[in-house]
Amino acid sequence: MRDAVLLAYRSIRERKARSILTVLGIAVGIAAIVSLMSVGYGMEEAITGELTAFADIISVYPGKIAGATYLELGSFTDRDVSDLQRIGGIKDITTMTYDAAEVEFRNKRAPTFVLGGETKELESLYVEAVGLKEGRWLRENDYKGCVIGDRVANDFFDDVIHVNDKLLINDKKFIVLGVFEKGTMMYANDVDPNIFLTLRAAKDVLQTDEIKYIMARVYDIDEAEEIAEEIKETINDNHGLDEFANAMTMGSMLEQIGGIFSIIRAVLVGIAAIALVVASIGIMNTMLMSVMERTHEIGVMKAIGAKNRDVLSLFLLESSMVSLIGGAAGCLLGLSVAKLMSFLGSMLMTGMELEAIVKPEVLFGGIAVALIVGILSGFYPARKASKMSPVEAVRYG
Repeated sequence: MRDAVLLAYRSIRERKARSILTVLGIAVGIAAIVSLMSVGYGMEEAITGELTAFADIISVYPGKIAGATYLELGSFTDRDVSDLQRIGGIKDITTMTYDAAEVEFRNKRAPTFVLGGETKELESLYVEAVGLKEGRWLRENDYKGCVIGDRVANDFFDDVIHVNDKLLINDKKFIVLGVFEKGTMMYANDVDPNIFLTLRAAKDVLQTDEIKYIMARVYDIDEAEEIAEEIKETINDNHGLDEFANAMTMGSMLEQIGGIFSIIRAVLVGIAAIALVVASIGIMNTMLMSVMERTHEIGVMKAIGAKNRDVLSLFLLESSMVSLIGGAAGCLLGLSVAKLMSFLGSMLMTGMELEAIVKPEVLFGGIAVALIVGILSGFYPARKASKMSPVEAVRYG
């Protein structure tokens, strides 16, 4: 075995340039897998970490989700709210309403979205997570006050909107009390393009008493799924429909996110695997060239007693060594790329810390994949070498 390893090492060293290129081919493929998997795990951890803070919340919508589409079926009633308040295990209930509205600022109009609810609950949902860069948050008696998202303040009009500026929302006058910071990835769509009002003001501006969203907080997180089912049954019975309400816990959302990220990781690994296929062709080509160049050497080995399996093992060992070196280099390269990607990602996603999570099984899996690719790619050249006739091989030299 020691002699075989020395022979394989000598062969790799003598064909240095070709071996380095082959190692690089393997390293790039493994690095792609390790880096993409690590960043994927880090992104999943970052998102689920933010959602876990709301584990005691059940979000109730009047509609159903079909794939990536939300189909709204109507609105909730005061009866729905009063029935939910009688369900055991619910700590408190918050109602919200929202709809499109037309906003005017300095004689320019723009469509936007208005959201109204109980100010304390909205504060816990959005202000604590995103923060205000100007002014203050709404109080319940701020009937003519509003707080605007970053895009409303900076992108919708020619001039930037600041605290104490006046807006017309559906032709009703409001004064800007606060401006949100730019939302992170998790909150950008919920905060940046919207205007926040008290529930009373929103119903007046939107000319509606409809309740579009109910948020229920539970005492015991472990009972959230059971309570969510009871909420759905109660509201569905009130409206005479089997799928009128959709009650989603953070636990079910986290499961959905985990499923989505599993699919994303599989796709990314599939893309990275293309590099490994190219690398495997490179290994096969390298080994075939090595067999041709060493035909005389193979003949001499067989003439002095080497068996077919000895020659086969020698060339398989050589391809395995190249693959292992490439796999190890790929893991190190993948770690560096993952760190760089997480750093750039954290810079782009303001407010969210994206840290690449390198799992040992990913590293071991990368090296194992490299080894398997090396063995499979080297098998045909090794078998070809082992089947050579010693007489013909010696004569070839």
